[in-house]
Amino acid sequence: MEPVVADVRIETDLLGPLAVPASAYYGVQTRRACDNFNLSGVTLAHFPQLINALAMVKQACALANTELGLLDQKRGDAIVAASHVLLQGQFHQQFVVDMIQGGAGTSTNMNANEVIANIGLELMGYERGQYQHLHPNNDVNRAQSTNDVYPTAVRLAILLSHSDLLAALSRLQTALRNKSHEFADVIKMGRTQLQDAVPMTLGQEFGAWASTLGEDIRVLASLSELLKEVNLGGTAIGTGINADPCYGKLAIEHLSRISGFTLIQSEDLIEASSDMGAFVLFSSMLKRLAIKLSKISNDLRLLSMGPRAGINEINLPAQQPGSSIMPGKVNPVIPEAVNQVAYQVMGHDLAICMAAEAGQLQLNAMEPLIIYNILESMRLLKRAMMMLDERCIRGITANRDACADMVHRSIGLVTALNPYIGYENATRIASRALKENRSVIDLVEEEGLLPADELRRILEPRRLVNAIPDTGAW
Repeated sequence: MEPVVADVRIETDLLGPLAVPASAYYGVQTRRACDNFNLSGVTLAHFPQLINALAMVKQACALANTELGLLDQKRGDAIVAASHVLLQGQFHQQFVVDMIQGGAGTSTNMNANEVIANIGLELMGYERGQYQHLHPNNDVNRAQSTNDVYPTAVRLAILLSHSDLLAALSRLQTALRNKSHEFADVIKMGRTQLQDAVPMTLGQEFGAWASTLGEDIRVLASLSELLKEVNLGGTAIGTGINADPCYGKLAIEHLSRISGFTLIQSEDLIEASSDMGAFVLFSSMLKRLAIKLSKISNDLRLLSMGPRAGINEINLPAQQPGSSIMPGKVNPVIPEAVNQVAYQVMGHDLAICMAAEAGQLQLNAMEPLIIYNILESMRLLKRAMMMLDERCIRGITANRDACADMVHRSIGLVTALNPYIGYENATRIASRALKENRSVIDLVEEEGLLPADELRRILEPRRLVNAIPDTGAW
């Protein structure tokens, strides 16, 4: 008769015994967190860089504790090896706690402690759950608290995700800049308050979008420096209780080497344990980027409006049929999706601000919401920019004839005549042109306000936009 293999193991914590799936690498505290926090449905495994950051922190702490003689070599090596396994992308599915959780991130920290302990136990030749040989709290979490591990790991997770966000932003900026060169000779009307203004080039319009994103590349790069200041070594509230005085800085040195980022310990660990200012500032920058992307998307939708009954200055690449009832209709679905991502990021920022304000005394218990929203904003923005770049910007074409026709018919050309015929005359000509549906040039000639050759030179659109030298020809 085949032996019966139990599908659970029993683990015990402060609240008593609890069954944990035998196949699980997490333990009892993670199991309780899963039962308690069935909220967003988004688990830690949704953000691989957060898991990698936790693994790096645990590895660095183990190395520091071993070096100081606070952890024996065998256990220290097991923690380092188990953390390395996580960094290779294995066992990420074992991080099952919901991103939104009570306890200021304790469940996240314990999920990491238990998974690392059980991986380490197997590497040492023991069974999962035999914590007398490698304990989640006594060994993996030695000289640590959720209150210094979690904020440190989160800052590191943002730094690890930061390069991908900037890369997507840089590629989008390059795509816009390329279009600015491609459309450098396409003359069109600029608009203010949705009304005709003065001529410009389509290339200038795309170039302005590229420039505004360039500002965000620079600011986002500089803001990452704020995240390199961590409170590791502060333990519970920043006083460093249960940690060797040399431990914190030593652990940060190891973490800097492991992560590739030059991290420093906060000057005031008590302040750093409760303050969320760096996250608020970083989120505000993500919101600013979202607003810019949404504005660009709005412009793309307006400029492509039509095709027969709208502005129709540009064509967006068709990505899917636009209607279940109107044959031939194609919608600007990519910019529309970017708009919605932007609105979500703006909402995330508001939640982050409220959570940061909700901190009390020496800790902010709302930090899990802050972290979830920042990492999700970064993920959404990265994907939105990649989509906008690859599925929209690169395929845009210009309707050159439509752009030129609107310039020739626009009353906005009269603005250039102010220095030559005066504001009153220019106003009268504009009013007549609008009422009589006639061109500005015809009316100025009719009234004899300027010689024909000078008029055409002044109103040469290419001259007005300073895009190419004046040729003296219309």
